[in-house]
Amino acid sequence: MLRPILCPRLAVLASGGGTTLQNLLDRAADGRLDARIVGVIANKPDAFALERARRAGIPAVVVPPHPRADFSLRVFAAVRAWSVDYVALAGWLQLLAVPDDFRLRVLNIHPSLLPAFGGQGMYGRHVHEAALAAGVKVSGCTVHFVDDTYDTGPIVEQRAVDVSGGATAEDVAKAVFAAECEAYPAAITRVAAGGWRLVGRRFFPASGVS
Repeated sequence: MLRPILCPRLAVLASGGGTTLQNLLDRAADGRLDARIVGVIANKPDAFALERARRAGIPAVVVPPHPRADFSLRVFAAVRAWSVDYVALAGWLQLLAVPDDFRLRVLNIHPSLLPAFGGQGMYGRHVHEAALAAGVKVSGCTVHFVDDTYDTGPIVEQRAVDVSGGATAEDVAKAVFAAECEAYPAAITRVAAGGWRLVGRRFFPASGVS
């Protein structure tokens, strides 16, 4: 999808508390993100993201992950009902099979500088503990297109965070989340601006889009 889309319609998928969802809601509300969140999907009925959607007056549904055979089909059926332009995964912990009509229209944010510290089971505190155990001096976050495996799609945006000087996992989590709050809206803006291209796996935004 290379044409520009003004104020794209987003569906947000979340598995837990929805802090990333809340960041997108807040930025869409105050104009820092030119997008409209039109629906929220959770895979668990107790996900607090559902309550955040309710408070914002946004439709929300639960799509349970079982049976697995048709899970992705059920998720994207719900997404299509909202006529969205893009899907944003926000702490979504379920693997999805992306259908052809949503290729390069699904984004995810991961709390490391991929390809480091990605893959199945690498989420939240697990990522930050692994990064510190490896002795890295710099961590960060990555926004990437979603393909059919964990954390392997083409990278759209990355932000680095200094984790040297005795940082704890909690310190890293706070710093990385602050970076995520900037990186995700920036990535959505870049993609919605159109005119971008992929060369191999490298994403190049349209000229003039920062």
